[in-house]
Amino acid sequence: MWKTTSAISVFLGAVLLLGCLAPVRAASAASTVSDIRVGAHAGRVRLVLESNQNLKVKTFALASPYRLVMDLPAVGWDLAKKKASARRAGFVAGFRYGQFSPSRARVVFDLKRSFVIAKQFTLSPRGGKGWRFVVDLKPVKASQFVKSASVAGVSPSKDHASLKPKRRRAPDRKKVVVIDPGHGGIDPGAIGLHGVYEKKITLAMARVLRRTLIARQYRVVMTRGRDTFVRLRGRIAVARRAKADLFISLHADSLKRRNVRGASVYTLSEKASDREAAGLAAKENKADLIAGVDLSGESSQVTNILIELAQRETMNLSARFARVLVSEMRKTTRFLRKSHRFAGFAVLKAPDVPSVLLEMGYLSNALDEAQLTRPRYRARLSKAIANGIDRYFAIRAKVQKK
Repeated sequence: MWKTTSAISVFLGAVLLLGCLAPVRAASAASTVSDIRVGAHAGRVRLVLESNQNLKVKTFALASPYRLVMDLPAVGWDLAKKKASARRAGFVAGFRYGQFSPSRARVVFDLKRSFVIAKQFTLSPRGGKGWRFVVDLKPVKASQFVKSASVAGVSPSKDHASLKPKRRRAPDRKKVVVIDPGHGGIDPGAIGLHGVYEKKITLAMARVLRRTLIARQYRVVMTRGRDTFVRLRGRIAVARRAKADLFISLHADSLKRRNVRGASVYTLSEKASDREAAGLAAKENKADLIAGVDLSGESSQVTNILIELAQRETMNLSARFARVLVSEMRKTTRFLRKSHRFAGFAVLKAPDVPSVLLEMGYLSNALDEAQLTRPRYRARLSKAIANGIDRYFAIRAKVQKK
């Protein structure tokens, strides 16, 4: 699970509320982190990670924005609830923590300025304290900031799928549908009025939809089957490796306006259909940044290249499926007035896989949040989505016969 305490990080949005939630416990993990402390003295800051065992911790620095990342083995979290002010000090704006991968946990500290690691060391248990991993940071000029050579993240060879065309397969094969539960692990997504995490809602919905589609003879692949973080490009790679016929990314947004409710379906476009669509895409596209992934090695041209490579036919098919999906889901759930929207979501940029992003509702709305947490409603919603998928493939089959 994830926590955040940052009060000023511009990209966290609704995640800022996490610092007020109850602590997360994972009793099954042998190693447990019991506290994370931030202190400031004479212009420097000290970060302390306390645990019941001597953990092997790897640290590295990231820029744009400035962050200090601690990677450690999979652990349980048993942190006492503290005021947000107790989690910020000096030039540390806040921190968040959670599972980064099945075998790795991560803590990300947001820094207000450039810095260097002055020293780091481990203290053994003493005076009622457990094992403590300590990092001291000192401020420096931006020109003196040096990013660690050891950067976590997925290597480009794994992160970027080959752009070779898909091989044709026998017409009688099962259609492949890739379900992408949005967010996960260290990236919780939106936070509901009663503390429900978007990452939990999307995974629960994905599991129900998977069972429904398998029963209808589809081959289903999920980008994640547990509470773990998957990079946006990695989600695209899953769809392309599976030679997907359809890609559905599940989400549940949050807004300041609590009266707004209803679902919506998004497809890829270089230009957003409205300001809200543009804002949502900008927020979703920062998932990798929130999780402490180094993006400095990404070419600024990657996004443009992928958009240019996106075949017009693929985008048209995505739009066609979106219209069919909205038509079927209207029988089950409420939709926004603009039910089909367009924006530049990174997760929809596979050049040869028709893709949609389904916002199932708003966790900031009491009614939407309540519905999305109910198994019965998710079952009804999964049937409506499956009906839309059935119709889409039936229409495609007719067109291809002509």
